[in-house]
Amino acid sequence: MSHSRTSHPLTEEAPRRTPLRTALIALGAAAIIATFIYLVATSPAEPVDVPSASAALVALTGYGLAAVLLFAGILPTLPTTTLALIPVALVLNIVLGQFVGTAIVPIYLDSIGTVLVGFLAGPAAGAATGLLSTIVWSFFNPTLIPFAAGAAVIGALAGLTARLGGVRRVWLLPVAGLVTGAIAAVIGATVAVAVFGGTSTGATGAVIAVFRATGDTLVDSVVKGAILSDLIDKLITFVVAALLAYALPRRATQRFDFVRRYRVLASRTNDAKAAPAV
Repeated sequence: MSHSRTSHPLTEEAPRRTPLRTALIALGAAAIIATFIYLVATSPAEPVDVPSASAALVALTGYGLAAVLLFAGILPTLPTTTLALIPVALVLNIVLGQFVGTAIVPIYLDSIGTVLVGFLAGPAAGAATGLLSTIVWSFFNPTLIPFAAGAAVIGALAGLTARLGGVRRVWLLPVAGLVTGAIAAVIGATVAVAVFGGTSTGATGAVIAVFRATGDTLVDSVVKGAILSDLIDKLITFVVAALLAYALPRRATQRFDFVRRYRVLASRTNDAKAAPAV
């Protein structure tokens, strides 16, 4: 009895990246770095509540271009499952971030959707989602657009964590969340000082005020406040995003080429046989 070779949506390989697509992704990353450096290098002389018109325009243009380049490089390689997940991730980021941002706890929870996309679709998709989420949200809250670089880095690190097996190894996931939090804190604190002169609102602003009251300088207070908030926030975010990934039906997660190629999620039948990703 002969068997014909047929493709199935769960096993069909996604198109591989071409040199052109890789170049587009690299250009997108370069645009993020260049925009971040420009914003930091043109820091204001005194604290401000909102970014200046020029800073907001440069941030929106630079990060918008980066998002276009990243999506141009990754869209042809992504299944429709990913395309459907990205809008959901954007809504999750904005709704949770807006809600938690009004609370009295110094965390954000505004990157759970970004991290989830990074876990399931890889670093480039996570970075692009983080950028797009911040750009969309900035139309409602203009103070957020300068922080888009941090959102992109969070998505990229989430994808790297998944690629290295951090999502299927329980002990590695919190470590990855803390490392991501530390990196995000440095980026966020740099933007807060350079673009806003160190001003902050909400619970994070209260934490900074406490450090200032103890005699710390403005920069030290902002950095310490960012580290405290981001370490807790990204630890929670990584764990919640991983729980969401495992809560999805296996049929859905296995549609992601990234999940299959790097065995991102532990086997639900025999976790001990999950081999490390290379």
